[in-house]
Amino acid sequence: MDSQGLASYFEFKNVNWPDLWAATWETVWMTVVSVAIVAILGLLLGLLLYETSDSKSFAVRALNWIVALFVNVFRSIPFIILIVLLLPVTQVIVGAITGAKAAIPSLVISAAPFYARLVELAFHEVDGGVIEAADAMGATKWQIVYKVLIPESLPALVSGITVTAISLIGYTAMAGAIGAGGLGQLAYTDGFQSYNNAITLAATAVIVVIVFVFQYLGDFSVRKIDKR
Repeated sequence: MDSQGLASYFEFKNVNWPDLWAATWETVWMTVVSVAIVAILGLLLGLLLYETSDSKSFAVRALNWIVALFVNVFRSIPFIILIVLLLPVTQVIVGAITGAKAAIPSLVISAAPFYARLVELAFHEVDGGVIEAADAMGATKWQIVYKVLIPESLPALVSGITVTAISLIGYTAMAGAIGAGGLGQLAYTDGFQSYNNAITLAATAVIVVIVFVFQYLGDFSVRKIDKR
């Protein structure tokens, strides 16, 4: 197929639309599942970093150092390298190294440390006076966490998970280039490798729409939550 010229991008008769919608579903599925896991894991890691950051105990400081090291290391590894590095781990966890399910471990491990740092920053932004007031009224540590810390920082937490979700959409596209499915694989194999620019353009347009939808939902949620 002739791939030369701008006109080739608009030859939509060359697009297999059922395959495009199937790939769209795979991308949305990978994103939603990984975002849900990242939200929980990142919240726990961020809370752990926050709670251990100012401790005078050597053991607690050591724990903070270990968690921070884990977060910083996996935050620093480019995703395309990380997904290849974790192929044996993925094989053990999922039982396969290709397909949408196989992408989940790498997506989670790449994004959870990033979100954990956003969670930690959000917690540090909470007014210390509010926490001290809750402590003075006899609130337990866990009561302070789920009745003060999380509610007060919720707009920042939602904003952070929105940014993380958008990053994950980009990660799913990269994962698709090595067999994880979704729009990334469709754009690479059926588009780029098959010299079909129309498929590449269509897949790109759908990814952009997905990003816009996630951004809108995140911004809408933040506006509803933030009472300031």
